[in-house]
Amino acid sequence: MKIALLAVISYLIGSIPFGFLLARLKGVDIRKQGSGNIGATNVWRNMGLLSGLLVLVLDALKGALCVWLGRYFAGGDVQLLTALAALVGHSWPVFLRFKGGKIIATALGVFLALDPLITALVVLIWLFVVALFRFVSLGSILAMISLPVFMLVFSRPWEKVVFSVVVAGIAIFKHLPNVKRLLSGTETKIGR
Repeated sequence: MKIALLAVISYLIGSIPFGFLLARLKGVDIRKQGSGNIGATNVWRNMGLLSGLLVLVLDALKGALCVWLGRYFAGGDVQLLTALAALVGHSWPVFLRFKGGKIIATALGVFLALDPLITALVVLIWLFVVALFRFVSLGSILAMISLPVFMLVFSRPWEKVVFSVVVAGIAIFKHLPNVKRLLSGTETKIGR
């Protein structure tokens, strides 16, 4: 019962749409701006760097918080369940009729809490790709693909490897419209 309650709480925490709420405070419906996404990148592009960074930090914190909830109240691999619940909440939030974000910032918080070394390597991949190609979406996709690869290379427990594959799969699924735009040459670069 306790584990199910932790999963529900984590889902609800993950469902808090910080990008939507921050934009609403400023009188903007972020879902009707830019890409229509509630995440940090769309907030940054439409409301400024500071607003985007605030959403990034808040979304990451909710992911880390849910890992810590599972770890503290149940221990062991329950932290993976609560982390997954937060990511599902962010992607399909009950508060926004199940239309949410692409999980990158929330996954950043999750993996910072689970494995800071691998997270640092994944962030380096993201930074390199974004600096080279200027596509946030491409950096996010390639960073998420690198996540399970690093988990395997550094011999992490199989539970974390499988978890990272699931998270990467969700992230790539949520980025399919971006993949289509990348392939058609219509994806927006940073600075445009």
